[in-house]
Amino acid sequence: MSFKVTFNTKWSDFDPNRHMRHTAYNDYAAEVRVRYFAKYNFSIEEFTKHNLGPILFTEETSFRKEIHLGENITVNLKLQGLSENNERWKIVHEVFNEQGKLSAIIKVYGAWIDLTKRKLRTPPEETKEMFEHAERAEDFEVISLTR
Repeated sequence: MSFKVTFNTKWSDFDPNRHMRHTAYNDYAAEVRVRYFAKYNFSIEEFTKHNLGPILFTEETSFRKEIHLGENITVNLKLQGLSENNERWKIVHEVFNEQGKLSAIIKVYGAWIDLTKRKLRTPPEETKEMFEHAERAEDFEVISLTR
């Protein structure tokens, strides 16, 4: 299922060149992930209840088109990879400008971490539905857990 969020950008998102700061793109992608998790009943409160949180191993951003001061953006979420036990995941975000043109692609590789033990762990069963409903990227893959 397609998941996307439209944002009204704010003054602090922009740099002196009057285009969006490079880190603002990643901030919006992170917000979309958290909203997606919450949509499937795995909110920040649930993270706390299960004593776990999402972490990132890598975050790669490719810029395509400027976003200018005052433009609104739309950011989507697609699942690019998932381990069989839902412990690790790859998510890709596409950021579109107000005219619907692709402005950036953000790829993240992450997992769930036990906040006390500080070690990776399999998430609770509640996350299964969340990942089942995510739109799959064209290059979706099963992530191997060989360490």
